[in-house]
Order: sequence, then C-alpha cells, then structure tokens
Amino acid sequence: MKPEEIRKLSAADMQKQLHGFRQELFNLRFQHSTGQLENTQRMTQVRKNIARILTILKEKEAGTGHDK
Repeated sequence: MKPEEIRKLSAADMQKQLHGFRQELFNLRFQHSTGQLENTQRMTQVRKNIARILTILKEKEAGTGHDK
C-alpha cells in the first residue's frame, strides 16, 4: 500500500488493515519456517506496510499528519 492510500482510510479501517497484515505476516513466517514459502519478498512488503500504517496512525494521533 502506498502512504497516500493509507492516509485516506479512517483510523478504524487502518486498524483492520493492520490486523490483516499482522495475520498475513504470521502465516508467512510459518510458511517460511516449514520451507513452503515461495515468495520471500512478500514478508518484506508486509513488514513495510505494517510500519507505514503504524507511522500514519501515530501522526494522526499526534496531530502532525500530512492532511491536504
């Protein structure tokens, strides 16, 4: 997800996305440990998406977001 897409979401929607990405990361780690993971790049993408969502949530919480 791009940061612009995340900023358009409400806080509740961001929490839902965050939960979904965390669940996906858990599943990817499990697949990786059992040797079933084919696309290892997806783990990096999911971790970055989690970090983006957390960063934007903190920005909104602090009132320093990049609202246009």
